[in-house]
Amino acid sequence: MASTSIPQLLVAAGSSGSGKTTFTLGLLRALKHRGLSVQSFKCGPDYIDPKFHELSSGRPSINLDLFMMSPEHVRAVYARHTQEADAVILEGVMGLYDGYVRMHGSSAAVAQAVGIPTVLLVDARSSAYSVGALLYGFKHFRQDTEVVGVVFNRVASENHYRFLREAAEDAGVIPLGYIPKTKLLEVPSRHLGLSLSELQELDALPEDVAALIEKHVDIDRLLEACMRPRPTLPAEELLPKPAPSGRKIAVARDEAFNFIYEENIRTLSLHGEVSFFSPLKDEPLPECDLLYIPGGYPEFYLSELASAERTRSSIAAYAASGGRVLAECGGMMYLCRAIRDEEGKSYPMCGVLDQEATMEGMRLRLGYRKLRLAGCEYRGHEFHYSSIVPQEVGEATVGEQLTARDEVAPTLLYRRGNVLAGYTHLYFAEQDPFALFN
Repeated sequence: MASTSIPQLLVAAGSSGSGKTTFTLGLLRALKHRGLSVQSFKCGPDYIDPKFHELSSGRPSINLDLFMMSPEHVRAVYARHTQEADAVILEGVMGLYDGYVRMHGSSAAVAQAVGIPTVLLVDARSSAYSVGALLYGFKHFRQDTEVVGVVFNRVASENHYRFLREAAEDAGVIPLGYIPKTKLLEVPSRHLGLSLSELQELDALPEDVAALIEKHVDIDRLLEACMRPRPTLPAEELLPKPAPSGRKIAVARDEAFNFIYEENIRTLSLHGEVSFFSPLKDEPLPECDLLYIPGGYPEFYLSELASAERTRSSIAAYAASGGRVLAECGGMMYLCRAIRDEEGKSYPMCGVLDQEATMEGMRLRLGYRKLRLAGCEYRGHEFHYSSIVPQEVGEATVGEQLTARDEVAPTLLYRRGNVLAGYTHLYFAEQDPFALFN
């Protein structure tokens, strides 16, 4: 029988770049070495950090996001995925209180929603006793946020840590240890992340961090300070799930298309039989009533995708016959007539949309999005470097997209027949995905 209380914590920091991901990966691996089954979560819409988490723990990591998800859904997802876990680690995003508006949607807000305490990771470079004021501020800024402990990162020596430990004690925050300053523990910079094959080559990173954590962090005290009751499944999660309809859903999934929220797939499986196929391997489109092409890294595999003529032609034929297609970001690019690389070389794609995507003049575009379509609102996130080549007569666009502050976003959603394609990665786990095509 599962224990009634397990360690549960948010790993947070004062800002981005403090080392949250590095520490989280090491802690996941250290707990795995202890024989614990650790469930990890990631605050926000990020697809990449959950891949690192899974590499470190051997267990899929789940996104929790209070812009894209209702609080009730966040709690239900959290509870469902922690029922069989021995410990739970939620990695924060940006600074502890940074949200899309003030602290709305922040790491602190997610931790409050699921009722878990926070362990701060503080970059201690060029810091000593004055860090106590920082810790006191984070602990007392919001009374509904429970900051229980701190781990210091990039610590120069044991003597340096002595100053930091004393500061934490005087601020009323438990000093749990430190990570020494080293160049070995930098997560590589990423253009939307690394390919799945490259991720496997990074297995040494969590292993190295775990060794340092075992040596310099009091893991037992950390786990004890974060022991909390295991969440109870909400009543609706205990009800029998409806049997899937006879509909079939095909999902493109390989190294080129893998920006996928696990909860989206779960929802698709409640609406039909889900099967996966690989455009990179030139696999034909399975028989389906809905085709989902998520985002990913098509720009890294342009030659292979262009050569996969059987997949391209089967997708084009399905779309031309009126088949339902939902394509996001990289998936939308794949449906275009062609994709140009950074040098302007053009590679033929599916030709479902009469336009070209290009990596020329790459510029980052990102932000939360509200998509209003056919009287319904869907939520998601935009994050890409590519763009659509301007045309005098382009594809028709539908719907309206707004930012988190309800300002009009220039993001477009293309529709041709039953094809919906755009840059926004949608989170539709609380909705019927087939309703998009009404």
